[in-house]
Amino acid sequence: MHKAARIAFVSMVLAGAGFGVTACQSDPDIDITKLGLQTEPPEVLYNQGLANMKAGNLSEASRKFDAIERQNPFTEWGRKALVMSTFTKYRLGRNDDAITTGNRYMNQYPQSQDSGYVQYLVGLAYSKQIADVTQDQRAARSTIEAMTKVVNNYPDSEYVEDAQAKIRFARDQLAGKEMQIGRYYLERKEYLAAIQRFRVVVEQYSNTNQVEEALARLVETYFAMGIVEEAQTAAAVLGRNYPDSQWYADSYKLLQTGGVQPRENRGSWISRAGAKLIGA
Repeated sequence: MHKAARIAFVSMVLAGAGFGVTACQSDPDIDITKLGLQTEPPEVLYNQGLANMKAGNLSEASRKFDAIERQNPFTEWGRKALVMSTFTKYRLGRNDDAITTGNRYMNQYPQSQDSGYVQYLVGLAYSKQIADVTQDQRAARSTIEAMTKVVNNYPDSEYVEDAQAKIRFARDQLAGKEMQIGRYYLERKEYLAAIQRFRVVVEQYSNTNQVEEALARLVETYFAMGIVEEAQTAAAVLGRNYPDSQWYADSYKLLQTGGVQPRENRGSWISRAGAKLIGA
């Protein structure tokens, strides 16, 4: 379990102790498929769900929390059960269900004490669905959207640091997708299409781990097109920000084959974008 999620989970378990978790654990667990749930009051089901969680039976816990929320909507027990239902579904790897449940909670209880935690769980569930850069990156965009809400709406929460890390990873993935498409066009000598993709990385994802290669690919692409001044500018920006980069060393050698060196044209879009880079 992730550290932040584990902390929140433990605190919830402790909070539930006052409702008789200890007593519940001493009794044999009841399979809710064999007994009508309507016969159990919500506090009993909730404590049984917590006991199931502590015993590692997340599927049973999830069913009990769902039953509470279904039978006691818009009550305090229903609210608490909805939090735990989101958590158990996330831990079970049922990410779509966790997102649906979490979003329902946020719609119903946007200002509650657990809203920051639930929003964080939604972001985690999206992050688990992020695919390789060769595939669709819809989940990466959703991760950024969900985790940005954590950072902006709950700036003092314990989840902010990890939310920011998840945002950085998702942005790296989006930049990587642009690079993957850009390289595809470059290999096929569709230079203008390639430049468009590399430009997106430099301008929109300048703080990702893809920007060095993007600048180097711009050198390569512009040089292949015979637009030497732009190639020189891309190399100069690359060298100023990442002087020890292998991408810069390779770009420098490429320019030398044409008898030129890196030289920045301050009127170029590359120069303007370069002013925003980390090393500028």
